[in-house]
Amino acid sequence: MSTRADVRRTYDRIAEHFASTREYAWPEVEAFVSDARPSSVGLDLGCGNCRHAELLAERTDRVLGIDASRGLLETARSRARARDFEVDLLQGDAARIPLAEGTVDLAVYVATIQHLPTEADRRESLNELARVLAPGGRALVSTWSTAHDTFDETESFDTTVEWTLPGGQTVDRFYHIYSPAAFETALEESALELVEFELSSGNCYATVARSEPARGRQSKKEGT
Repeated sequence: MSTRADVRRTYDRIAEHFASTREYAWPEVEAFVSDARPSSVGLDLGCGNCRHAELLAERTDRVLGIDASRGLLETARSRARARDFEVDLLQGDAARIPLAEGTVDLAVYVATIQHLPTEADRRESLNELARVLAPGGRALVSTWSTAHDTFDETESFDTTVEWTLPGGQTVDRFYHIYSPAAFETALEESALELVEFELSSGNCYATVARSEPARGRQSKKEGT
């Protein structure tokens, strides 16, 4: 069984090549950030090479990029220098976010929760995101799902997906593939409030806030 340390070592191993294939921000993240009001502190959780932190830098006064992989943080540092945007980089675990409570106004947590190897890790990461969000803050959480054409399964499951390095060597990466219903349930059972939910190209996207009484909820499900 994979551990969080195994996942970290995997991404340290493939970091440079992985980052080179992640040049552009996802359109769904671009839309979320562009629709957000200007904020003080932004967070890219599971930041990788910081392609999404770059968007947050245009909308917030200060951006934090957190990733478990030191190798990926080095690629983020290089990208920030090359593209002339400011980001404070921290090595940290999505299930143990190294930030004080209520400090983040705008966050993206994209394609990362799927790599946490246990249900307890994934649940804790959602609760941690809720903890660090400020009142009125918003976050976009995404995961790969069974709605993608790659999968025949309809229920959530664990798997590995190969990454092929230059030269042909392959490295297994752990994935938890959520069903859309299970991902929505996980969010609803966490300390987050689900504000909006949609499917796009086989990925689940959820706009969330720190759970507070008397907030309205909108649910939107679209085809892939």
